[in-house]
Amino acid sequence: MSAVAEFEDVGKVYPTGLLGRGGRLAVEHVSLRINQGEVFALLGPNRAGKTTLVKILLSLCRPTAGRSLRFGRPVGERQTLARVGYVHENPAFPRYLSATALLEFYGALALLTESNARSRTAQLLEVVGLADRGHEPIARFSKGMVQRLALAQALLNDPELLVLDEPSEGLDLAGRRLVRDVIAERRKRGFTVLLVSHVLGEVEQVCDRLGVLVGGHLVKSGAVAELARDPKTGARCPLEQALERLYAQPGERGACA
Repeated sequence: MSAVAEFEDVGKVYPTGLLGRGGRLAVEHVSLRINQGEVFALLGPNRAGKTTLVKILLSLCRPTAGRSLRFGRPVGERQTLARVGYVHENPAFPRYLSATALLEFYGALALLTESNARSRTAQLLEVVGLADRGHEPIARFSKGMVQRLALAQALLNDPELLVLDEPSEGLDLAGRRLVRDVIAERRKRGFTVLLVSHVLGEVEQVCDRLGVLVGGHLVKSGAVAELARDPKTGARCPLEQALERLYAQPGERGACA
């Protein structure tokens, strides 16, 4: 099975202090493989390094150690970004644009033909439940509606890798079901999804494997059913209980000289 994303002994230090002479360790010695056709969840407490790994994968920042690959190529080769879709946890769109204008604009950025961009826009607005609001300015949209629009934007190029950072934030029950349906559709087509979420019920329902980051270190990875077991007895336990044990492990990030 081919890897869609690989992290090999990856580390990242953000410069701090006067002239960047200090440093804050974000992730250290992370090795992780995400395979084609699977739904992989990245879990961890706040400031565990999840967003940093996503940024490295999306070429939004460079690792300071190790090697990162996207579709088998170094993440610095941006050509493979055309095969990726991304939903940010706090999407920010020009509020004066309508949903239709926004999606057609992003369609042009994705090098879709004008007719294809219009077709995909109409189709995706229907999928995310915004077909009747397509010509309204985004300024009138609720947080949940903006989140739905962000999902539509991420799907414009029919990506082989869909990265979802807290995609259910601000969504109602129907919106959360929409996210699950989109994830299931991507998996059915043999595509890959990387999910960052604190909604454990969602993770258990849709994910094949997960990785747990604590203090910038990968402390556990494996199948969801495997991680949701008591390490002493082997009996099945709630995923929340298993994560509480992992989150309590040492590994706090600190300053670097």
